[in-house]
Amino acid sequence: MTLEIHPATLRDLAALQRIERACFPEDAWPLLDLIAVLTWPDVTRLKAVVDGKMVGFIAADPRPAQDVTWIATLGVEPDYQRQGIASALLLACEKLIRTGLIRLCVRIGNTAAIRLYESKDYGRLDIWEGYYNDGSNALVMEKPVRRIGK
Repeated sequence: MTLEIHPATLRDLAALQRIERACFPEDAWPLLDLIAVLTWPDVTRLKAVVDGKMVGFIAADPRPAQDVTWIATLGVEPDYQRQGIASALLLACEKLIRTGLIRLCVRIGNTAAIRLYESKDYGRLDIWEGYYNDGSNALVMEKPVRRIGK
């Protein structure tokens, strides 16, 4: 498997829609939200490509006034999960973040994702009750950004 990480563009809309539906069947973003995440200025958006096929996506939304960047979504097609793709996307995205903190929400029952984030030094910050469409809670996680020379 040859993994490549590239910036995502509006040309990736159909692939992103496929990934969202496969990864988040209950909570997949609507079409307009997908267009927005692929076009809004300042949003970091990266895609994972294996053998010419987009198989993963991450987007990060900076909020400089709060010195925090939110990982808005991170998904890898089920057939490609547990192969290090999510870790590679997360690491590549983190390198582009310029705020002091990174935060994200993860479904409280998604233990594999929680383990991934904890292995990358994200700590548990809060629980948002009823966050997801089906009423499930979200675990809010946070990581301080470490910069060389700081």
